[in-house]
Amino acid sequence: MSLIDKHLAPGPDGETIVESIQRLILERICFLDYRPGDQLKEAVIAQEFGVSRTPVRDAISRISHLGLVETRNGVGTVVVALSDAEIRQVYEMRLELAMLIGTLSPKQASEDHIALAQALLQEVKAWGMNVDPRTYVMLNDRLNKLIADLIGNVVLRSFWLQTYYQAASTWHRVSAIVGAEVAKSLLDELSDLCTALEAGDMAAVGYVQRVHIGYGFQRIKTHLLTDQPG
Repeated sequence: MSLIDKHLAPGPDGETIVESIQRLILERICFLDYRPGDQLKEAVIAQEFGVSRTPVRDAISRISHLGLVETRNGVGTVVVALSDAEIRQVYEMRLELAMLIGTLSPKQASEDHIALAQALLQEVKAWGMNVDPRTYVMLNDRLNKLIADLIGNVVLRSFWLQTYYQAASTWHRVSAIVGAEVAKSLLDELSDLCTALEAGDMAAVGYVQRVHIGYGFQRIKTHLLTDQPG
């Protein structure tokens, strides 16, 4: 198989190479490994993954519609931050999507799902109130993977993941401002989620997500946003 064709091959989790590159770039943006203003160099990323520039270009193209990267004349593709208005719209959408988790083809929580949630809860308890911003974002990323796996409707899952990465691009900044507050909130969210999963109540899973997304949105509005909604 040529390097140009390699991006069509499924990865170990059923991902194509393009999807894997897309996910890792998004994670790096959320972790602030790639900061606003940083240039995404296709040749460098291609060399890292051992592929041609074609799948890298495809991955970056998929990310561009999220508003997290843009192409500038004479510069190339750079990372950008969402505007205040875009952040508001993302959170408004996530609040609505959360309530659909338990109604649109929900999966029933398996023992593995429950065990993962319980293990994550214990890990967050062990960190206490001293979670640094990067660890906070990483823990949330693992939580989101668990929630996404419980969403049976593929269209809903696609929108959920899209708005997740858009929202997560703000979390490193807010965690750096109010670290103990977000650590306590994550602990409460996981505790509520475990209770819902153990009861087999998928509607409650969606409700838990909506409540805690609402709390997170309030922190974002308090600490990051400067505009006033019209």
